[in-house]
Order: sequence, then C-alpha cells, then structure tokens
Amino acid sequence: MSKILVTGGLGYIGSHTVVELINAGYEPVIVDDLSNSSPKILDQITKITGHKPVFYQIDLSDDNEVKNLATAEPDITGIIHFAAFKAVGESVELPLKYYRNNIYSLINLLNAYYGKPLNFVFSSSCTVYGQPDVLPVTEKAPTKKAESPYGNTKQIAEEILTDLVASGSSYKVVALRYFNPVGAHSSALIGELPIGVPQNLVPFITQTAIGKREKITVFGDDYDTPDGSCIRDYIHVVDLGKAHVAALKLMEKNNFAGYDVFNIGTGVGNSVLEIIAAFERETGVKLNYQIGPRRSGDIVKVWGDVSKSADQLQWKAERGIGTMMVSAWEWEKYISNNPL
Repeated sequence: MSKILVTGGLGYIGSHTVVELINAGYEPVIVDDLSNSSPKILDQITKITGHKPVFYQIDLSDDNEVKNLATAEPDITGIIHFAAFKAVGESVELPLKYYRNNIYSLINLLNAYYGKPLNFVFSSSCTVYGQPDVLPVTEKAPTKKAESPYGNTKQIAEEILTDLVASGSSYKVVALRYFNPVGAHSSALIGELPIGVPQNLVPFITQTAIGKREKITVFGDDYDTPDGSCIRDYIHVVDLGKAHVAALKLMEKNNFAGYDVFNIGTGVGNSVLEIIAAFERETGVKLNYQIGPRRSGDIVKVWGDVSKSADQLQWKAERGIGTMMVSAWEWEKYISNNPL
C-alpha cells in the first residue's frame, strides 16, 4: 500500500482527497497546521472511511519540523501539496505572510524528500491564466501577471517545480489547475469550513440561506456576459479529489515525462446569478441577494478546456450544479447542528 503525504489534509479539498485516496487503496498521511481547519475533521474522515489516517500537526514553513517529518515518515511514495494560505484579499494586505508560508513550505518539503523517487501533485489554480484571451482556456494558454500575491505564489510554485524537474531531480510532478471547487461529501460529514466571513460564493449562499448572513451581494451585473454577472467553472470537490488520485496513477506509469499540468473543471461556465438560481431551484430555499458594484480584480469570465484531463488523466467531472448545491446545503445544515 503506497503511502501518500497529504499536506493541508484536513482542509476543504484536502479532506475530500484523503477520502478518495483511502477509497482507491492508498495510505494517506496527513499534515496540517490547523490554521484553517479543525482537528475534528480527522474524526469525520474516519467515520466516512472506517480508517483513521496518521496525522501530524506541523508548520511546513518551519524547516526543522519538515526535516523531522521526513525522518518520521521515510517511506512516502507520493506527496499531494495543498497546504497554503488562500485568501486573495488578505494576501494583498499581507504579501510577506503569503510568500513566506506558501513558498517556504513548498521548498522545505521538496528539500526534505530530495533524492527520493517521489510523485508530487501540486495544488495550483486557474488564476495563473488571469483573464484568458480565448475561452475555454487550455493548458497551452500563456500565464498572465497575477492579480494578487496569492495568485503569484501559485505561479512561482509552478516555476520552481518546472525547474526542479528540468534539473534531473528524482521527482515527477503534476500541477492541477483547479477552477472553482464547491459542494461537499455526500455523507455531509465534511465540506467547506470557512473561518470568518466566507471568501467564496457558495458558502456565502449557504450561510445566507440558513440565516448566518443577512444577504448576498452580487458584485456587478453589467459585465459582458449573458446576465451581466461574472462566469466561473464550478467543480464538485469530490470530483476534484478523484482528480488527484488520477494524477498519482498517471505518474506511476513508467512512460510519464516528468512534469505536466492539467485543467481540472467541468468545462462549463456558470454565472453568479445562475448559481443563485440553481441553489433556489434545487433546495427550495429563497435567497436574499442584492446587486452591488463591481469588485476590483474580478475576472469577468473563465472556464476550462478539460479535454487533456479526459485523454491523459482518464478523468472527468461527473457531478453537476444540482448535486453541488444540494450537497453544500446538506453540509451547511449539518455543521449548524454539529459545530466543528
């Protein structure tokens, strides 16, 4: 059974990926500093899978802690690296915090296992494309200057990994460029757990629906889109978790070239107003929302060409917007009654 180190493994995407790894026969080892997650998520993973993974509470930006981890877990065959600060607005206000955490953690991790033949999956983002010139955007599209320090850390990390593989290191690397992860596990035992005011649309929707928030503000309805609101490619988090398993399996093949990038989305764009309407339709809950001014830095529209993922990863998204909305709502109701 292959041991896979999952950094940020108690976070939103990380926890769902840990479940899919266990389902696929891997043995995940979780690392998390709990800065944006709860230790109780480990118990939730155990309830879902019947298996309690090994867990280390570690700050990956601390070089000594990472070296000790590598000594304690020398048999790791793969790493899935989620651990990163991710609030775009905060990164603009506190850029050094983001560069220190997101870049140091990556370098420390790569150094700690350097020289060992490891498969490395990096949690990247469609933010590297900025506002694409052509839609749907393919992996060959040029990256553009990042809109935030957070986005820049994803670009820098991809460059570090590209250079590492080109140097002849023993690492194989896949960078997965996600679009917008939403939804929750069908058990409603794990899901997105924002600390403070949600930065993303769907948790803001569910918190408004349950009464934690008074209303939703749609930032602009005068964009060049069919209904005037911004368009994104939303992907169910369980499908996203499965994509990481597919990336590991690809690198386990002898003919893998060493480095590649893949878009991970549905290939379909939905507007903010369409998502609000879908939530109301699927749950029967009416939302209090208002139209507000445009928000600085927002991309107007982006969705991905995911044909490369279908062809080479043998992966595609299976869950639609309806499932995304219902699962997110079931999770919101669960944590309102069972706070983590």
